[in-house]
Amino acid sequence: MRHLILGAALALMLPLSAQAQEAGDAAAGEKVFSACKACHNFEKNGVGPSLKGVYGEKAGEGHDGYSFSAALKNSGITWDDANLKEWLKDPKAKVPGTKMVYPGLKDDKKIADLIAYLKSKS
Repeated sequence: MRHLILGAALALMLPLSAQAQEAGDAAAGEKVFSACKACHNFEKNGVGPSLKGVYGEKAGEGHDGYSFSAALKNSGITWDDANLKEWLKDPKAKVPGTKMVYPGLKDDKKIADLIAYLKSKS
């Protein structure tokens, strides 16, 4: 009986740990963001647009003075968890014709952490 209760308790904990991992860690995401700093920051546009407030924003809008690609402007994307995950994994697959040259981040944990960090800055 004790094994049954222990097994049930562990089974209940598994979805919670998966959700926690999916939610990401903003502090770890800040470290992941260091690779993005070559083009992006949270103050002003540079090679890439400022990412201040990007979470929840429509792709290709805002950021006065930044010249977004037509592909991104016409994508209809709103930057939420699902769209950011796909974009960060492979920008050119998510929006063919984008100007972003970044090849993508393949580690799902780092993507979740980076999204958590971007949310914390929005």
